[in-house]
Amino acid sequence: MKLPVPALLVGALFLAAACAPQTSSNSASDKDDKSGTLRVWLFQEVGNDPKQKVVDSVVAAFEKAHTGTKVDVEYIPVDTRAQRVKAAFNDPASAPDVMEYGNTDTAGYVHDGGLLDVTKDFGAWSEAKDTDPTARQSVTVGGKVYGAPFYVGVRALYYRTDVFRELGLKPPATLAELASTARRIRAAKPDLYGLVVGGAYTYGAMPFIWAEGGELATDKGGSYTSAIGSAAAQKGIKEYTSLFGDDNCPAAKCAGFGGNDTVTAFAAGKAGMAIGGDFSHAAVEAGSVKGKYAVVPLPGAAAGSIAPAFAGGNNIGVLKSTTHRTLAVALMEELASKKTQAEMFDAMGFLPTFKDVRDQAAAKEPFVKPFVTTLAAGTKFVPASSGWSQIDSSLVLPTMFQEVISGKKSVGAASQEAAKKMDDAFGSAG
Repeated sequence: MKLPVPALLVGALFLAAACAPQTSSNSASDKDDKSGTLRVWLFQEVGNDPKQKVVDSVVAAFEKAHTGTKVDVEYIPVDTRAQRVKAAFNDPASAPDVMEYGNTDTAGYVHDGGLLDVTKDFGAWSEAKDTDPTARQSVTVGGKVYGAPFYVGVRALYYRTDVFRELGLKPPATLAELASTARRIRAAKPDLYGLVVGGAYTYGAMPFIWAEGGELATDKGGSYTSAIGSAAAQKGIKEYTSLFGDDNCPAAKCAGFGGNDTVTAFAAGKAGMAIGGDFSHAAVEAGSVKGKYAVVPLPGAAAGSIAPAFAGGNNIGVLKSTTHRTLAVALMEELASKKTQAEMFDAMGFLPTFKDVRDQAAAKEPFVKPFVTTLAAGTKFVPASSGWSQIDSSLVLPTMFQEVISGKKSVGAASQEAAKKMDDAFGSAG
């Protein structure tokens, strides 16, 4: 998951009765009140005012369309969401009815019994058919749907147009060219990282693994087994970790970098290239490289191919404990609707999860095009297992990368150890 910062206006057009979902029996509550107060938790952004304006418009229209209903929205810090959500699952009386959550959290929240199964509602929602397949995957666990995609975020290759022009370089067409181009920049300009990379930048490293045909894990009937130790995955790991050295991005500096560190370095004019998201655009524009950079899809292993990117982003879901099931699902659909997503793109730069809305956004804002192209080429997602949150929080993959970068372990040894840790986590998840 990655949380950006962007702006929009919503409008007042909610056909209440027409899109109200049918009451279902899969709610943990035996109540389905058709009036009263709906509590909503959304994430607090770095610049939250534009997001709040969009949401306020949605809420005003929803309240007008549903007589006797009030919507109470609270913006919660992303960093402390785990504690808040856990407490909400344990104490339904304090829980919201509707909640924004990171798409990598889906499986864990389903495992904990906190999210409502909205499979039938999602299937009956007229706009759902246009949802991006990977975004749909991010709300699906065990074949059932537990929310609606809110926005998606992907990464591509930022590069310095002035540096490339000066050195007579072209945007790399393969991962091998990416590495050689990075080293040429570093050799010609030792004060720059060629391609700034990070040993703790998991989502920047994954495309190298996927581009070589590797996978994080394999799904066998809902039970996951790590694939990080496979020959294909090891090739991608080697390709990524080989970029840590004095000839590109010195290990002493770069091994500890995360995604934000790499974008910050590029924005500050310290690198010739960086892997950054559509959500990194505002930060780069605010840096010293404004007007001196461009973005292209990250190339794959073969010329003309695009490396599969991780499809991050957020979803909107209904809690199982809600006593307003029908209203809560209707509000979820309005918050995740095409209209709201289009306005949220204008306000915050969040990429829509609907292909048609995303195409409109790309036509409006040229900077979006390489990210839309990356999405269209095919993206990947993390295993839909509650074990993933354990793998992520215990830094299994960053540890693997850093052990290779430091020379403590070979790619084979480090990846096999990571595979064992992943399998332990998948096993404990059931």
